[in-house]
Amino acid sequence: MTREEYMAAALELAREAASSGEPPVGCVIADPDGIIIGRGRNRREENKDAAAHAEIEAISEAGRARGGWRLDGCSLYVTLEPCPMCAGAIISSRISKVFYGARESVSGACGSVINLFMEYPNTASVVGGVLDTECRAELEKFFASLRRSARKRADV
Repeated sequence: MTREEYMAAALELAREAASSGEPPVGCVIADPDGIIIGRGRNRREENKDAAAHAEIEAISEAGRARGGWRLDGCSLYVTLEPCPMCAGAIISSRISKVFYGARESVSGACGSVINLFMEYPNTASVVGGVLDTECRAELEKFFASLRRSARKRADV
């Protein structure tokens, strides 16, 4: 599969999150053979858990699939640039490559606000902008819908 195909799989999870009222962020992890071994989507509202980010869920599933926490050689594809918490989990799990879609100007930890991957030796290589337009469109659609709903409630 190409990185765009993996990102498309992450986008499907992002859409699933949006349909559940969560910000549309999805993530997949592929092992060195190219098999998806981890999937995740945002579930903070659903789980009432600040740490229920797409990357954390995917890392946990990938670890179970591999039988351990070390994800050397694996590649992570996420629709939104990881935050510092998720970047830390990526670094700790030893994922080798990170591909993200849209930049995150508020808490992006791959260069938008800070680049944690430059702060630690022997960490993942990072590529941003994979299917950026599609990833950004999902986020914009979700947040525009939230703003419309808020205006309607204010008008009542």
